[in-house]
Amino acid sequence: MQPVFLYLTAETREDAETLGRTLVEERLAACVNILGNISSYYWWDGEVQQGAETALIAKTRADLAGAVTDRIRELHGYDCPCVVSLPVVGGNPDFLSWLDEQTEKHGSGAGKGNVTQ
Repeated sequence: MQPVFLYLTAETREDAETLGRTLVEERLAACVNILGNISSYYWWDGEVQQGAETALIAKTRADLAGAVTDRIRELHGYDCPCVVSLPVVGGNPDFLSWLDEQTEKHGSGAGKGNVTQ
């Protein structure tokens, strides 16, 4: 199992909470952290834009990153949502095992254990 963290942004905190809860409920991610409000500057429609967004980190497995990206694209209000995968190169073995256990159940809806992340 290769763990990854996916960095995401959403237009509002409510959107971020919906995305995060959906990913965890569907077991596409073991945990999603909603980091809070950020100011973003970016090119769009040929000019520099500025906007307020909410950042998220989804903790999952590399083999689910494509499914997570697809699900975000289905749910997200943006034409081109930010979803980038960051490899995890180490960490607490107990946490990484827990992450694997929770996402192995993708599609089953079954839960086990309660770890605050």
